[in-house]
Amino acid sequence: MSFMTAEQVAAAYKSNVETLFGLTTKAFEGVEKLVELNLQVAKAAMGEAAETTKAALSVKDAQELLALQAGLLQPAAEKAAAYSRHLYDIAAATGAEVSKAVEATTAEGQAKFLSVVDSAVKNAPAGSENAVALVKSAVAAANNAFEGVQKAVKQATDAAEANFQSLSATAAKATKAKRAA
Repeated sequence: MSFMTAEQVAAAYKSNVETLFGLTTKAFEGVEKLVELNLQVAKAAMGEAAETTKAALSVKDAQELLALQAGLLQPAAEKAAAYSRHLYDIAAATGAEVSKAVEATTAEGQAKFLSVVDSAVKNAPAGSENAVALVKSAVAAANNAFEGVQKAVKQATDAAEANFQSLSATAAKATKAKRAA
């Protein structure tokens, strides 16, 4: 039976550490984008609050105040929808990059594992055909299960994205309809 050498173990460990640091870097890039988005939103909100306060202080009657309030509601809804879209885009992009890295690492790990299994099967003693068939069957079942999970996650992600896009489009249409009214 063939086992991994010390060099192979060290190489696998090094590869796993590199993958971990790569994933950590991608996660931090996503956090940086989120912080940048939130800083932009906070800065814009402060400027708008100053303008709104000035406008509110210059109001001469209740009717003018109501018109000011009505004029503020629609842009606030649009900004909330835009913020949600940006937030979703950041999360989706970060998630996609992490998923790609995990899939690549998983595929590489599966290939290495299958190589070890194949090597072990080739060196199996005579009379162990049933055990070899069982190992091969278990490996095939595990691979099929993993692929099924990957497909289900992708379908769920695609459905969530489609729902988000649909909600965004509906919100945009509603905002435009209110603006036109």
